[in-house]
Amino acid sequence: MGLDHVGLCGMKDIDEAEAFYTQALAPLGYKIKIPGMAMGFGESIYKADFWITAGPPVRGGPIPTEAAGHVAFKGTRAQVHAFHEAALQAGGKCNGPPGFRKEYHPFYYGAFVLDPYGNNIEVVNHGSAWQWIWYLLGTKLGFIAAEDTKKAY
Repeated sequence: MGLDHVGLCGMKDIDEAEAFYTQALAPLGYKIKIPGMAMGFGESIYKADFWITAGPPVRGGPIPTEAAGHVAFKGTRAQVHAFHEAALQAGGKCNGPPGFRKEYHPFYYGAFVLDPYGNNIEVVNHGSAWQWIWYLLGTKLGFIAAEDTKKAY
């Protein structure tokens, strides 16, 4: 089963975080579903599946001085580009421009942005089912060499 929801804790300035994520996630159709100090974003009518909170990750614990979270959202290649541009305009820092990441797999296409708190936020596209079928068939039949995966896309 997949993830139900994910959250990033310890936002030092919840208003700044709200502004950043509202703008950065707009290309994915995400909107604030539940406002407050624990704020939920989502793309469906009712469900929030991405959360940010102002408080510490453990009740009564310290707020971390540096964030170290990573969240990857699914998207189309166009959404990868739109997210990257929107997140940079919202004040994020580029941690990897839109493009293929063959070190993960031949069709891994993503972009990475550090939010104002240092969390690594990504939007990724893993290619279509047809791309994978043709790629796997091509490698099996010898049309595509295993070390020549860059040509597969």
